[in-house]
Amino acid sequence: MSKDEDSIPESYTYKWTPKSATTLQEFLGKYKPSMVQNDGTKPWLWVAKAEQEVSEKGAEAAIEEATKYLAEVTERVQKIQTDDSIPVRANKKKGLKSKKELREEVQHEATGKLKEISVKHGYVSGKWLIFASPDKVDMIWNSIANSLVSGPLSATSAFLAKGATSPQNDTSNYSHLICVYMPDVYNQDKVTEVMKVLLRNHGQTLMGVKTNLYTSIGLDSKHPSGISSTVWKNTALMKDSEIKQLKDEYYAELSSAKTAAVEEVTAKTVTAGVTAKSKPKLKKKAGADDPFASDDEAGKEDEGDKAEKPAAASKAKAKKPAPKKKAAADDFASDDDAGDDDEGEEARKEEVKAKKKAAPRKRKSVDSDEEDSDDVPKKKRGRA
Repeated sequence: MSKDEDSIPESYTYKWTPKSATTLQEFLGKYKPSMVQNDGTKPWLWVAKAEQEVSEKGAEAAIEEATKYLAEVTERVQKIQTDDSIPVRANKKKGLKSKKELREEVQHEATGKLKEISVKHGYVSGKWLIFASPDKVDMIWNSIANSLVSGPLSATSAFLAKGATSPQNDTSNYSHLICVYMPDVYNQDKVTEVMKVLLRNHGQTLMGVKTNLYTSIGLDSKHPSGISSTVWKNTALMKDSEIKQLKDEYYAELSSAKTAAVEEVTAKTVTAGVTAKSKPKLKKKAGADDPFASDDEAGKEDEGDKAEKPAAASKAKAKKPAPKKKAAADDFASDDDAGDDDEGEEARKEEVKAKKKAAPRKRKSVDSDEEDSDDVPKKKRGRA
């Protein structure tokens, strides 16, 4: 990387600032790290919290001095590596240090000297490094960009973010680099503040803090000098247990939010199903047995109706209509008389008997086996 990669190019399409014609959401929806391919002209997507970037007037002088010094350190490290008089393993009895120990001493000294150059020239800006897989980069990038502009990161010293676009050709094990910029990487409190937000509010795995000076002079993890490419390791700022606790809190909150969302959707689905099944209740018609019943009386509450229906049904089963008694074979008995109450039945029987005695009977002819149909009226049988 070069210094140009730590600042937003002018007239660059793939950037968003508060003065952009589109909204941040429109920008994020249109340009996604997983979808934009880098053909050499669009390696990064940029989002700025403010229009004005951090001033770095002493950047050129710092880069010039640091570049010269880095070359000297690299040469010293290579000499140690090729010097056969230096043992591979330390010999404490003879007071001899190993090649590794001597290299680490030079590298540690170089880290302090490069910091001194940065502070002297005021070129102290840098960034937190985050790596994201292709299947998650869009989600992580959106989350950090929104947080920077109007979320938790906006309350910190972080002022700029960039995300790497996709390579033009398929690259195995490719990871997108996302950077969150800060004005002063040597301000430990400010750097730790940003770190806590990235852990607690975004659940990110952080790869350390790199100063922009290192980027400008080409100092990365593969540099021959062997100097650490980051000025802060995670554990130099927070304990492992504290880092784990913040990330656990983030994922616990995320899980709780997902559960609540699922429960809400389930509740809405159940409610919608019950509403769809329920039908409007019709008023009962006025009872046929009671011509004076009103609609209000017929439309009583459902609770009363439900209570009455089982009772009515049970009564209907228990009480069967008693068969009507047949009327006595009597010319004078009527259909109505046959259906009277039992108390009047005895009286009618007595009356019928009396009438039968009083009425004269026709005698059969001796010569004829049949009754004279004209003289003897046929008896009627009353129907129940």
